[in-house]
Amino acid sequence: MGSNFDGVKWIWRNGEIIPFDDARIHVMSHVVHYGSSIFEGIRCYNTPDGPAVLRLRDHMIRFLDSAKIYRMDLGYSLEQLEAACLEVIVRNGFDACYIRPLSFRGMGAAGVNPLPSPVENYVICWPWGTYLGEGALEAGVDVCVSSWNRPAPNTFPTQAKAGGHYMNAQLIKMEAILNGFAEGIALTPGGLVSEGSGQNLFLVRNGELVTAPIDGSMLNGITRDCIIRLAQEEGIPVRFSTIPRETLYTADEVFFTGTAAEVTPVRSVDRIPVGSGKAGPMTLRLQKALLDTATGRRPDVFNWLTPVPRA
Repeated sequence: MGSNFDGVKWIWRNGEIIPFDDARIHVMSHVVHYGSSIFEGIRCYNTPDGPAVLRLRDHMIRFLDSAKIYRMDLGYSLEQLEAACLEVIVRNGFDACYIRPLSFRGMGAAGVNPLPSPVENYVICWPWGTYLGEGALEAGVDVCVSSWNRPAPNTFPTQAKAGGHYMNAQLIKMEAILNGFAEGIALTPGGLVSEGSGQNLFLVRNGELVTAPIDGSMLNGITRDCIIRLAQEEGIPVRFSTIPRETLYTADEVFFTGTAAEVTPVRSVDRIPVGSGKAGPMTLRLQKALLDTATGRRPDVFNWLTPVPRA
């Protein structure tokens, strides 16, 4: 489950490649005190033609959107940031890895106002296996409905992927783990299903794929969009609908989606088995479609893969 930084030698920082151990910040950096950062999570997969990054451009567009929402001038173009992601993969020699673009407010102002603090930019990559534990993609995970809600619209801008937002996610995650679950599902302030601590959520009922609409309480995930488009390509009906909590208990299948989680089946919610209590057929079908596309075993009809230049 854990991350492995042992093989990481190089990090991209503000336009240059630096040794891993030199990537340090001051304790008075604004981000340390107020969580003023934005980030992305991207995966690079090994394909028969070499490493390739899944939906690099879409992730970096969202990264720049997050920066715009939080009034952060990164000083780099979309193309430069894409190149930085590819460069750090090449320099570390990874065939497959997780990529973390990160921008934050450095040392400057001591108060809440972030504007006087300089923006620092990094891109890090490292090997990262199955996010929710060994065997999770095959066997599924046991989850609970969290006592913590996701934020109401116009509190946090949930379409920005920002570090401070994940304090809420940490509460959801810790509560779930300490109560014996792999993950938690958060509800909206109105008591409807929102998302996991760091994943979007889908249900299957009577052959139909159901997911909640983007309502200001959740992040519009890129893996979520992959699954919607792959389902539509395969003729699976997709419905965007509000999801009452109890629908989780009566669904035929439930699964999470996310860059880290990929497509992870949910086998029980609040100790109530989902369907047969095993990974369901539609979940596994869509999981295979995504991973086969990402690893080059299926035609990349959506042009989602960006090849990593050879060293």
